[in-house]
Formats: sequence, C-alpha cells, structure tokens
Amino acid sequence: MKIFVAGASGVIGKLLLPQLVEAGHEVIGMTRKEEQKSSIEQAGARAVLADVFDREQMMNVLSHVQPDVVIHQLTSLSGGSSAENARIRIEGTRNLVDAAKQANVQKMIAQSISWLYEPGKTPATEDTAIDLHAAMPRSTTINGVLALEQAVQEIPKHVILRYGTLYGPATWYAEHGDIAEKVRHKEMAATDGVSSFLHVEDAIRSALLALDWQTGTYNIVDDEPAKGTAWLPIYAQALGAPAPDMQSGANGWERGASNHKVKQECGWSPQYATWRTGFFDCMG
Repeated sequence: MKIFVAGASGVIGKLLLPQLVEAGHEVIGMTRKEEQKSSIEQAGARAVLADVFDREQMMNVLSHVQPDVVIHQLTSLSGGSSAENARIRIEGTRNLVDAAKQANVQKMIAQSISWLYEPGKTPATEDTAIDLHAAMPRSTTINGVLALEQAVQEIPKHVILRYGTLYGPATWYAEHGDIAEKVRHKEMAATDGVSSFLHVEDAIRSALLALDWQTGTYNIVDDEPAKGTAWLPIYAQALGAPAPDMQSGANGWERGASNHKVKQECGWSPQYATWRTGFFDCMG
C-alpha cells in the first residue's frame, strides 16, 4: 500500500516509518521542518515538506501523492501547550481530512487519547461518554480531541487509536524527559488518580496493525490501570530518584481505560503488559 504519514518526525511517526517500510509499503512521511527530511529518507520513506495549517498546500500534497491510507500522528507536545495541540487537532485534522477526501483516500488511522472520558470509578470503555462538561483547561484538550475524532470519522474506513499515557524513548517519561526531571526533584506527588500507560513500541505496533483492522475506535493501553500511589514510586525507583510524597485525592476523570475491546475484536495485546516492568526496561 501507499501510506502517507502526517507527523512523520514525531515520537511515534519517526519510529513507525521504518516498520512500515520493512512491511513492504510505499511510505511518504510529512514534516514541516526542513532539518527532519533526512531522517525520514534514512528510514526508507519519501519525505514531503508541508504545513498542516496551510490548507491549499495540504490539498495539493494529497492530490499529488494519492495514498491508499493516511496515518495521522500529528501533535504539538514539545512546548507543553494544550492550546497549540488542540489547534493541530482541530484545524490541522480538518485540513488533513478534507485533503484526504478530495484525494479519495479510503482509510485513515489517527492518534487520539484514552483520558478523554467522563468521571467514573472504573476503567473507561470505548462506550463510556466523553467528558463534554470538563472545566478549563481540560476542556481545551477534550474539545480538540472531539473535533479530531469527528473529522476522521468522515473517511469511509477509519481507525481511531486512543493511546494511553506514553512512556519510553523520546517521551516525557524517558530517562531524561520532563516528567523524569520533575520526579527527580520531588515536584510530583503520588495521588489516587488512576492512569493507563502505553509503551511507545506498543503504540507503534498498534498503528502498523491497524492497517488491517475494521473501522472502529479502540483504547490502546496496557493491562494495568493504576493509581499514582502505585505507579509513581515504581517509576521513581526505575529512575533512581527519591520516593515521591503521597497525596490523597484525585480528579474524577482519572479513571484509566480498558483494552478489552481491542483484544477481543482485533487480537491486539501489549508487549509491555504493565508499567511495573516497562519502566525498568526503558531506562539506561
């Protein structure tokens, strides 16, 4: 297949490219940064320089490439701005989807998040309602994700991957990532809030396998949703950092997510089944 990857120089995109190439696909990787073109080409893909916010440019690029599948891995996380990330999800996705529709693309695979659900006591399933009444600043993220998912669903065949909190190489949880530094300086307390984690290798593998999945929305998370009081001390231990302070309480939406649907319907399961071992495996 001819596959167009938007966000080819991101945490997932840059690691996904060589796996798509190895699987025998013709891969075109999009980036807006000139300095990223060479790494895309070194992965065996063809590099395209384009800005997802330039609507006309996106129309022209997709019309020229004529891909069979578009993989949407666009994010803006390096600056930590939820507003900028929401803009990519809203405006960027709109331009990408409209360009794909004009090019008669039949399938799109898109990155979403698994912590978008309304408050609850148990891990959320894909049937759980989205947290539409969230207060600021969470509502900025929710509105962006909702716009992304609704736009992607306009493509005849679509797979929405609701990733858990990513850890592993080049993430905020990497050995020298932003979260790691906060933990080293005891700037994070362990709370009762529940998180569902996902190793980047499992995120990449799900995007690759989703080429053959039926249309649907799936929580892509590991097998062990956990309270911060459980996972953060283990993460600190993996870092060789001081044990975190404990703090009672949690946000209602910090409930984690269930991966039962993707296991049953697609046969997917995480290679890193739990953060308990995954945190140690990705250090050093």
